[in-house]
Amino acid sequence: MAARAAQELQDGMYVNLGIGIPTLVANHIPKGMTVTLQSENGMLGMGPFPFEGEEDADLINAGKQTITELPQTAFFDSATSFAMIR
Repeated sequence: MAARAAQELQDGMYVNLGIGIPTLVANHIPKGMTVTLQSENGMLGMGPFPFEGEEDADLINAGKQTITELPQTAFFDSATSFAMIR
């Protein structure tokens, strides 16, 4: 399902994946395609899941999975985050 959903993405999109299975879509974004991922808890520009031992408990997605930040990542409060989604 995640691989199929990733086929709907287009270069330059900003995408909120939600929680659960949708977070797996990030694993299927084609190389060379730029998609900016947003998390409801206030992060725009989520990086990939960290390698074991490199986790930062302060960097989590809406599903409480540890993630990484990117040089262009922006942080903001959850009210602003939900306003972006709507």
